[in-house]
Amino acid sequence: MKEQKNYFILVLVLGALSTISPFSVDMYLPAFPAISENLNTSISNVQLSLTSYLIGIAIGQLFYGPLLDKFGRKKPLYAGLWIYVVASVGCAFTSSVNSLIVMRFIQAVGGCVGMVAAQALVRDLFPVNKIAQALAMLTLVIAVSPMIAPTLGGYLTAHFHWHWMFILLAAICTAIILACKWQLPDGADPDPDLSLRLGRVTRKYLDVLKNKQFLTYILVGGIAGAAPFAYIAGSSDVFINIYGLTATQYGWLFAFLSVAMIGATQLNHVLLNHFSNRTIVITALSYQLVVGLVIITGVGTGVFNVWMLIAMMFIFLTGHGLSVPNAAAISLAPFEKNAGSASAMMGFMRMSFGGLISGLVSIFHNGTAMPMILLMAGCILLAGLVLIHYYHSTGELYTWRKKNSRLSPR
Repeated sequence: MKEQKNYFILVLVLGALSTISPFSVDMYLPAFPAISENLNTSISNVQLSLTSYLIGIAIGQLFYGPLLDKFGRKKPLYAGLWIYVVASVGCAFTSSVNSLIVMRFIQAVGGCVGMVAAQALVRDLFPVNKIAQALAMLTLVIAVSPMIAPTLGGYLTAHFHWHWMFILLAAICTAIILACKWQLPDGADPDPDLSLRLGRVTRKYLDVLKNKQFLTYILVGGIAGAAPFAYIAGSSDVFINIYGLTATQYGWLFAFLSVAMIGATQLNHVLLNHFSNRTIVITALSYQLVVGLVIITGVGTGVFNVWMLIAMMFIFLTGHGLSVPNAAAISLAPFEKNAGSASAMMGFMRMSFGGLISGLVSIFHNGTAMPMILLMAGCILLAGLVLIHYYHSTGELYTWRKKNSRLSPR
């Protein structure tokens, strides 16, 4: 009983660390129209503050990987989280969209340490055959964020002011720092012999990328995982400005659609008892592509109303809760050492694609839902093509078709 309680607390704290960045994104989405009006700028410029945040996450993770390996998990973790707190206060007092974009970048560079440290600690604290389940549990905790954050952000925007969201984020991060101090194990020991020279760090990342399984599945997970970022970047404009929802209604809608990912992560626990990580990834990508084509056709022909679009988006987003944790588990499986660097590289790829896609949503913004849904479907198609190429080049496509049974990550 005590062991179960400790496991629950550990997953909760690791999930809270992983949630810092998603919460920071989701909370201010309903405020996009209010921010653009208050700062006297366009929606597309406000969307760039999301892009800068995702770029900050991507770049920051590359630095934290080696730091977590050299100094242990705790010291870099605390340093990054305090940077996040200070930058959040800076966002609250910004008076222009340009300063908001810069402060969001700094906020992301600090807060992203939570994601890297959490994934590295999963590799430290759980056996290989339990990584996928642990990551699925983290995904479940993370998936609660879109239920709470945009709804809370909608109410704060409607009844107070969008600046208060960033004060609240600073307070939440401070509470997480205290929880880490009291409840989080130290994880892997520091490696004082590890060099932080740029050349050696670069070679370490290149060594990680030489693992073909790792490279393939971080590409698959990163590209497929970018599809929700297209939805995140474009959905407030689509549902508030095009379909006429209020900020509060949008917050509730975002919470409802997040149930798709939460349900999928729960389903993933059951599926892993019967199918391999690879089988689940292939199946999820396949049906997401079909659903994406249906959405494009429905919106493009004008057949879909807002409720039909919401229903199909719900089905589409379930794939995220299935493909991403399983792709991540396969990616990390080869690494007993350098888990921090591997986790950082995986996060860098994922957020780089997310930042690219969110930026493309802003660039192609045309007052319709098409840029958002085309980019969502395009991400799934590209991820599928990468996986097919890998399977053909290694011969695993034939093996998977022949056996179609549980295959442990190699």
